[in-house]
Amino acid sequence: MNKRCIKISNLEVGQGHKMLFILGPCVIESLESLMEHAKEIKEIANSEDLQFIFKASYDKANRTSLNSFRGPGVKEGIKMLKEVKQELGILVTSDVHTPQEVSEVSDVLDLIQIPALLSRQTDLIVEAGKTGKPINIKKGQFMAPWDMVKAVDKVRTQGNSNVCVTERGVCFGYNYLVNDFKAIPRMQKDGLVVIFDATHSTQLPSYGVESSGEHEFIPYLARAAVAIGADGLFAEVHKNPIEALADSTSMLKLSNLKGLIRDVKRIREALQLG
Repeated sequence: MNKRCIKISNLEVGQGHKMLFILGPCVIESLESLMEHAKEIKEIANSEDLQFIFKASYDKANRTSLNSFRGPGVKEGIKMLKEVKQELGILVTSDVHTPQEVSEVSDVLDLIQIPALLSRQTDLIVEAGKTGKPINIKKGQFMAPWDMVKAVDKVRTQGNSNVCVTERGVCFGYNYLVNDFKAIPRMQKDGLVVIFDATHSTQLPSYGVESSGEHEFIPYLARAAVAIGADGLFAEVHKNPIEALADSTSMLKLSNLKGLIRDVKRIREALQLG
């Protein structure tokens, strides 16, 4: 049986390889903020010898409220990500929301991310797959783990085998996400490379007029996911989450990132996971 493995630029991710870390703020707030966060996260990633991709959304199109901050939009946002990528020499990822949007961003993004709420949108996934770029499909809060291989197959049928999935919790009632950690090995059993989203997993969806979160549980969930064998870790981080323009209650404070990274690395070393 072939190993579960994908390639993202010069990175190899999956069975027998180092963990992938996808890190960055929820949304692009400004070029200055974007560059500042990217520089600091890159320094941490280099000092900890990480396989690292920088993440920031140019448009949060799936906001709960019409009045929520969405970001600069695709045209301005992708220019900013391109500038960060070129100046710092790092890999970048962001969300795509429509098939038409894919062609506007595929030249810049090293990993194209399908948002959880769009994880069953066939036309979007197929169009992203056609680019040949690596794809990350976030598992919908409404999806069973064994259904994700069907979403992945929409990419694979386009001749693109570099596709991973991200676990981020399942809706329990209306305003709570729970994590079934059996989902990680279940999806790996289907041959999938599985990333764990430690920050969105702490969200309280549509809590009142907007979504809220319980950021204090991020380290617990991250450590548990790594212990069970996740191939990578996704975490949104911000220098001052309380002042962030999106997901302020479910992001990790940047000053706490290095400690979390060292915790999960020690867990992987203890379990000899590579």
